[in-house]
Parts: sequence; C-alpha cells; structure tokens
Amino acid sequence: MKARYLLAAALASVACAGAALTNSSADPSDHAYPAAFPKGHYGALNALPDWGGIWTLNFPARGAKREQPALKGKYLADYQGWVREVKATKGNVPHEGSYCRPPGMPGIMGVGQYPIEFLFTPGRVTIHFEAWMQWRNIFTDGRKHPDPDDLDDTFYGNSIGHWDGGTLVVDSIGFKTITQLGMGMQHSDQMHIIERMHLVEGDPNTLVDEMTVEDPVALEKPWHTSFTYHRSRDMNLLEFICEENNRNPVNAQGQTGFE
Repeated sequence: MKARYLLAAALASVACAGAALTNSSADPSDHAYPAAFPKGHYGALNALPDWGGIWTLNFPARGAKREQPALKGKYLADYQGWVREVKATKGNVPHEGSYCRPPGMPGIMGVGQYPIEFLFTPGRVTIHFEAWMQWRNIFTDGRKHPDPDDLDDTFYGNSIGHWDGGTLVVDSIGFKTITQLGMGMQHSDQMHIIERMHLVEGDPNTLVDEMTVEDPVALEKPWHTSFTYHRSRDMNLLEFICEENNRNPVNAQGQTGFE
C-alpha cells in the first residue's frame, strides 16, 4: 500500500515538474475549481458580521407549534409504522445504528445541550459542533456543487454559500439517507437544504438558522423550520468522546440494544 502511494507521489512530482517547464508562468488561481486551502486574504473577514464565541440552541417555548415535515408515499407509511411500534413498545424501538453515529443534517443543527461555533477563514465558513466533535464545511469561494455523478453522499452534504449582507445563505445537497428529518422520519437521496443564517436585528447575541428542506421523493411540499441560538463569550467547546461512554451494544445484525 505504501509503495502504491510512493509511486503515485513520484508520478505527480514528475507531472508537476513537466508542467513547470512548459508553463512556468502558470498561476494556481487560474484553475476553474477553487483551491481547497486559499492563501491569505484574511483582511476581508473583518467586514463580515461578528459571530465570535459559542452558540447554544434555544429550546422552543412551551406549547409553541412547529411545522412538521409533510411526508408522502413509502416515507409516510414507514413513519406511521415506526410510531405504532413506539407506542406498542413504550419507546423501546431498536436503533439501527450505533448511538455514537452523529445525526448529520438537518438534525445536527438542532442538538440541544451541546453548543457550536463558527470559524471564518478565506473562502470558507466552518461550523464546529461540540456534539460528536463534528464539523461542517461551507465553501464561500464561489465554487459550484460538483456534478452529481462525482458527488459522494455524506452526513452533512456538500455545502456552498454566499453572503447576502449580514446573512449567510447556504445551499446543500448530497446527503446520506441514513440521516433523518426527525425521529423516525427518513428522506431520499434527493434532499436539498437551503439555510439563511443571521443575527437577529437589534439583538447581536441571538443567531437564527432559517431552513428550507426540499425532497420531491419524500415530501409533499418543502418543509420550513428554524433554530435560534444564544451566544456566550466566555465559554469553550468541550471534548466529546462518544465511545468513552457508549453503553448501548450493537449486535451482529447491526442493531443497537439496550442496557
């Protein structure tokens, strides 16, 4: 395996050397696809809104009504079956994966007691989650989504964004179907999420993520939901090691049991 990597590195070095000889004036910034790690330009970040500190989810007020996903077809039938099983077993429904598996999108944005932080770097906004020590990359360097045939589905999808004044507009596709819209609510590989993240006008310590979820296969209509967070300036994210306290065993069939 190491020999393969060494050979690949050697071939890449030869190719680069050849390119340098034939076009010594080539500028990496001329490539159509932006660099994954752009150099410099940190000064422009000062013009962005102040999202420093860490942010903790505000739970909805008691009795507040939230729009629910309007599932259809197989997805609705599967959810209704899940609800019947929950009632029949008083909530002891088998979990189809390890409890150390993160929820992915959109659920990770609504995790309660574990805060998040935003990191601004040139061409990218990174959301760092204390829960499961996860992160989301939102590219703001002008790139487009990859061709669907070249896109590997992930827990957090492929996210591209741009700034509309003080609002970060995020467009995400390419999600694993093992993530859920809500407990027992599955989605298809066609799920598409648009987010508008911004500070509340007149309240710089409250941030809102307005989310629209589209899925022509699983949903009757787009699902609109939002999350609000309050800021802390004097706290830091803590280390989260799920396996250190994972008390729910997984059997040979991949189902999580109870202890």
